[in-house]
Amino acid sequence: MDATQHTDAARPVLEGPDIARVLTRIAHEIVERAKGADDVVLLGIPTRGVFLARRLADKLADITGRKIPVGSLDITMYRDDLRLRPARALARTEIPGDGIDGRLVVLVDDVLFSGRTIRAALDALGDIGRPRAVQLAVLVDRGHRELPIRADYVGKNLPTSLRETVKVQLAEEDGRDTVLLGTQPASA
Repeated sequence: MDATQHTDAARPVLEGPDIARVLTRIAHEIVERAKGADDVVLLGIPTRGVFLARRLADKLADITGRKIPVGSLDITMYRDDLRLRPARALARTEIPGDGIDGRLVVLVDDVLFSGRTIRAALDALGDIGRPRAVQLAVLVDRGHRELPIRADYVGKNLPTSLRETVKVQLAEEDGRDTVLLGTQPASA
């Protein structure tokens, strides 16, 4: 996943204030498209998507004046690359008390790349319940889709080459808020 790959001479493309600003914009877009966000549930995809979902929930609460249900959706066992990568620990799936049936679920992730993570999230979501609709909010869309998936809400479109890496750092996990664009080391 891009958030963990090594970067050489990475340069920031978003800093803390930029990230806060795009999350505010996304929150307003959610309220507008959902006509008030009455039935919205936010589910973050671990790790950084969970932190972004919580931040979005806070911004939505500021806009709407009511608490927006937020949770997390672990997709580890739904990934199609389990045999290609080292084993990893399961994250937590936390579904808000009222569930997701009949609700508008907004999946939240840090970087949209091939679309495979979101495909896994849709599979995991189907095992939990039946939402009225599912939308996707991402901090960065870097292109290079392998599946027909697109985000409904995008913080920043960041066209990249396949040799480039995008690393999202968030204060909750990394001690600072930034999005870094770097280059993978040339393979021998």
